Amino acid sequence: MLDHAFMINADAGRGTALVLGTRLVLAQPTSQVVRAVFRATAHGAYEARVGGRVVSDAVLAPGWSAYEWRLQVQEYDVTRLMADTVDVEVLLGNGWWRGGLGFLGLNLDYGPSIGFVGELVVTYRDGATQVLVTGPQWSARRSQVVENSLYDGVRIDARPPVGEQLPVRVIDFDRSTLVAQTKPAITRHERLQPVRIWSSPSGKTLVDFGQNLVGWIRLRASGPAGTEITVRHAEVLEHGEPATRPLRGARATDTFVLSGGADVFEPTLTFHGFRYAEVSGFPGDLAAADLEAVVVHSDMRRTGTFECSNPLVNRLVENSVWGQKGNFLDLPTDCPQRDERLGWTGDIAVYAPAACYQFDCADVLHGWLLDLAVETGHSGYVPFVVPNVLKFAPAEVRAKTEPMLGPTAIWGDAAVWVPESLWWAYGDRDRLAAYYPAMVRHLEGAEARLSPSGLWDQGFQFGDWLDPAAPPDRPHQAKADSGVVATACLYRSASFAADAAHILGKSHDARRWRDLADRTREAFLKHYVHDDGTVHSDAQTVYALAIRFGLLDGELRQAAGDRLAALVEEGGYRVATGFAGTPYVTWALAETGHIDDAYRLLLQEQCPSWLYAVTMDATTVWERWDSLLPDGTVNPGEMTSFNHYALGAVVDWLYKTVAGIRPAEPGYARVLLRPTPGPGLDWARGALDTPHGRVECGWRRQDAGFDVEIVVPEGIEADVVLPDGTRRTVTGGACTFRSAATSR
Repeated sequence: MLDHAFMINADAGRGTALVLGTRLVLAQPTSQVVRAVFRATAHGAYEARVGGRVVSDAVLAPGWSAYEWRLQVQEYDVTRLMADTVDVEVLLGNGWWRGGLGFLGLNLDYGPSIGFVGELVVTYRDGATQVLVTGPQWSARRSQVVENSLYDGVRIDARPPVGEQLPVRVIDFDRSTLVAQTKPAITRHERLQPVRIWSSPSGKTLVDFGQNLVGWIRLRASGPAGTEITVRHAEVLEHGEPATRPLRGARATDTFVLSGGADVFEPTLTFHGFRYAEVSGFPGDLAAADLEAVVVHSDMRRTGTFECSNPLVNRLVENSVWGQKGNFLDLPTDCPQRDERLGWTGDIAVYAPAACYQFDCADVLHGWLLDLAVETGHSGYVPFVVPNVLKFAPAEVRAKTEPMLGPTAIWGDAAVWVPESLWWAYGDRDRLAAYYPAMVRHLEGAEARLSPSGLWDQGFQFGDWLDPAAPPDRPHQAKADSGVVATACLYRSASFAADAAHILGKSHDARRWRDLADRTREAFLKHYVHDDGTVHSDAQTVYALAIRFGLLDGELRQAAGDRLAALVEEGGYRVATGFAGTPYVTWALAETGHIDDAYRLLLQEQCPSWLYAVTMDATTVWERWDSLLPDGTVNPGEMTSFNHYALGAVVDWLYKTVAGIRPAEPGYARVLLRPTPGPGLDWARGALDTPHGRVECGWRRQDAGFDVEIVVPEGIEADVVLPDGTRRTVTGGACTFRSAATSR
């Protein structure tokens, strides 16, 4: 794989994208070609053409991985592109390699120089092969992309280039880092037309695409040569103008310089998170036909759906879906628009179950977990972000953050919880084995941090991040005690690690992790749970975790559920949880007999709530419960985005409790269908394409009971639990059941 190719580039400055190229003259006629394969990768982002045509529909290849150890190589079948003489041309930009990554001015790069390495292998009918590899014989020139940055945008000058040729140079790279492509390609998806074009109060031309999305704007224009059109992107408006403060240091601006003819611009060496665009300098009146928004994300197949009688809940689900699209751009990120866009581990730790229902994201998360494993192996703990570009921060920054570094709950638990979600969704034992070493490192690191009491109450923790009661500038100041949160999370992680070890035939490890889980549970009960079932710090989150993670049994569990329900009622059925508790609070209420309270919490429209953002015209999930305040102004905190899926993790409860579709065995080899109606909805239904076929489950109110309709794949058994508690076993096919009212 690229054994004889050199990595090449040319010196064109940091901002300018390169065009690298050569020509291949076939040794035999085209009719004798049986296969032609193009293999490539880059320190940067590349687009390759053979014979003037793109080799694939991928963009921003090779994506972002832990480059120091895992540089993915792409392989394309280009047989159809062969001719007796073919030109091979590659556009090479900065991508994530020289991306100025991080936040608050860190501007972190993997290296000072971008580079490309590739080979074209042509196989003829007689078995002969012809190989073209990158090397100093290639040519180089500056492209029309004279500036390119993921955060800041691009500048494309369509005027004829001066034609200056640049000397190609061979640059060093470590061949041992090359690995086969694991993750699906980043590709274009929907193309959205403007829903409105108008003038802002300041006289600027604004465009609304009707949906917060991730990608770029494709623009067509004709005008005098040298005319500059500037497109600035924003997620929301404030006082009628684009709200750019949440972007922090990211300029998120593309500039297009006209050639004097009919130009079409598509800035494929960047991406933006936006719903609105401000267009300046367009010659004449801007019309809807002049531009379109191109949605870009990893190539994932939609697998799960949900709908119900409440349109606001349906919009919440679609917001979650769009949030996943925007933040699954080669890896699961925190947000796609500001100067960050990093693979924060805590976000996907809590969101993975929902992600695996909505899309087939097995390969996206598999590739990311391989990066997590190698990063963890070198740091000794699960980094806060994967790939861990923050390790390149200046020494003075690292010195300030040193006390924070080390194992953390939820963020570090991604090493366990994401594999747990993948195991139940897809049931791949070999992949579970690949993830297991990182689980071990996380648990060993956490175990070493325990206090003599057996609690994880020492060291830095994010805790119940973004509790709605936390001050805007101090998102870690939650009501829930961070030690309670961390200890509960450790119990969950140790428990699944014990299960994973058993599945993998590691009996000694299974006993080890089961012992850690038992000791952690004992310490939790002794130090944090009172005889009346109240839990230390008496916040919704601590009850949600204690119940959902199985730390409580019997009367204690019921008492904790009753106390949680009381807190929810006292709070006016408004959300009072952050990253830690939000995914589990409705589960905990439902599992302790408080389904009515769970529904009232779900359907609340006042801030803070899941539906508040929907009533404020949100089309993705927000980072904060009040990212946009009721008066339409942006939250004053320095950290806020409008596309941040973590708090949307509640949709997993909609899928698996309200619609009731759950795996009874890993990979849905056996299915549990347990639809759970509640007040405020007249009907709900879900569908999921599992590895064994399509599963459907839905319910509708009828007189004093419910009609429940299910579909089960042929050859698969489903355990059906009706709302009145009646149980059935179904093997394949479609069925309709009549159920009495719920038994509570």
